Amino acid sequence: MIERKEYLDKLIGFKDKQLIKVVTGIRRCGKSTLFELFRNYLLKNGVTKEQITSINFEDADFEELTDYKKLYKFLSDKLIEDKKNYIFLDEIQNVREFQKAVDSLYIKKNVDLYITGSNAYFLSGELATLLSGRYVEIKMLPLSFKEYLSAFEDKTDLTRKFRMYLENGSFPYILQLDNDKKLINDYLEGIYNTVILKDVVTRKNIKDVTVLESIVKFMFDNVGNNASVKKISDTMTSYGRKVSSPTVESYLSGLIDSFILYKANRFDISGKQYLKTAEKYYVVDLGLKQFLLGTKRQNLGHNLENIVYLELLRRGYEIYVGKIGVNEVDFIAIKNGITEYYQVSQTVMAEETLERELKPLNSIKDHNQKFLITTDEVPLTTHNGIKQINIIDWLLEE
Repeated sequence: MIERKEYLDKLIGFKDKQLIKVVTGIRRCGKSTLFELFRNYLLKNGVTKEQITSINFEDADFEELTDYKKLYKFLSDKLIEDKKNYIFLDEIQNVREFQKAVDSLYIKKNVDLYITGSNAYFLSGELATLLSGRYVEIKMLPLSFKEYLSAFEDKTDLTRKFRMYLENGSFPYILQLDNDKKLINDYLEGIYNTVILKDVVTRKNIKDVTVLESIVKFMFDNVGNNASVKKISDTMTSYGRKVSSPTVESYLSGLIDSFILYKANRFDISGKQYLKTAEKYYVVDLGLKQFLLGTKRQNLGHNLENIVYLELLRRGYEIYVGKIGVNEVDFIAIKNGITEYYQVSQTVMAEETLERELKPLNSIKDHNQKFLITTDEVPLTTHNGIKQINIIDWLLEE
């Protein structure tokens, strides 16, 4: 079992705090395993088995408890009055009106409550209103490269392992499939179908699934490209599949809510203002992209950009695509009031490529740190204060 240390440390830090701990993320990214790791931590630190109750609502054994009243009664009857009770509820969105049971448990002083969900929608609307200020959200992603590498006893040949990470994806269970492409594709197909059918089609009440799938393929194929709603609508229409802009917008919101897509808005660095058009989208896992589009339609430069975007998310940055005059900076990353700039390129060994990639960063006149991330296996290099670093070294740094 891979130790998800960053996420586990967050749960430990919030232990016994009067907050509902909500872990969100795409299906199969490791939320249930994280809870298992945390329960093991509790058992090693003085908590008894009787104090812990765990329910996964995707398990048919608990189907009867998807009625919030029955769930509340079941959990209330198990509470130990003079001790802290740790309750874990996996995939809580499967419980009808679950927020009523959650709120009733929250107000009990002897309950420490942990829940997961695979769709951001369950954190909006009534739940957000009812529990405003009373929960903390821990956003979970599939494995980072550092976590992925921790599963191998042999830490050599990092380039090959990084290529496997790019091609097979970062869902934890992938590592148990021994790089068997057919098994991996079958597994990814299962995740993809579950997310699309359960988390998007059902919630959005989509009648024509083929339109949704066309949009998904377009978005996966355009990772790292500017993609406005109108552009997507116009492209679909040119392919002979007429789709209105409101429909595209609705489907995109469903894909984002299901954590299969992430959106990066644009920011004008010179004008210091947010831009409302030509945002970029990134996929939660490149294995899914490879499964859906095949190996021939992969742009390594854009895939590397995708990897950097997700890693910046893991590290807690707020991320924007930067505009500086007519040039573009791949990412503006902001954390604790500090801004950093990132440019990502497959290689800058050719002088003209290096010059092109440095140009946007050199156009920025402030003194914030600037990074150029590539696959080039060269020592840490500086260009006019801009640090060039190999992507594997950057992903593995502390």
